[in-house]
Amino acid sequence: MLKAIHAQESKEAAQEKAASIAAKLREMKLLSAAKKVEESVGETLTYMDFPTEYWSRIRTNNLTERVNREIHHRTRAIGAFPDGNSALMLVCARLRHVAASEWGSKRYMDMEHLFKMEIEQPADAENPYI
Repeated sequence: MLKAIHAQESKEAAQEKAASIAAKLREMKLLSAAKKVEESVGETLTYMDFPTEYWSRIRTNNLTERVNREIHHRTRAIGAFPDGNSALMLVCARLRHVAASEWGSKRYMDMEHLFKMEIEQPADAENPYI
């Protein structure tokens, strides 16, 4: 259901789809889920304020997902931590490694197009990226 919201081709269509999904959830007596969809859908559609060629890069990125998988792998290998600080230290060590390695220096998205748009068009108070 939720993937259908983000499969829409415009922000307005996605908001309409979210409203219809919330209505379906209410019909299924899932009131808290419907409320969560209605309250939070705006935040999840922020990437649609940018040009469409950037949507997939903003919505998800492989680097973050890769780091999350690596942290998950390392924490599962250790098993139980003596306290929360030791788990936090492990995660911070992995993040420091990523930032210091070539992973942290790769450019994920070319921002030139957005910079040109910003120069050519005055910023809209409601939506500065379009």
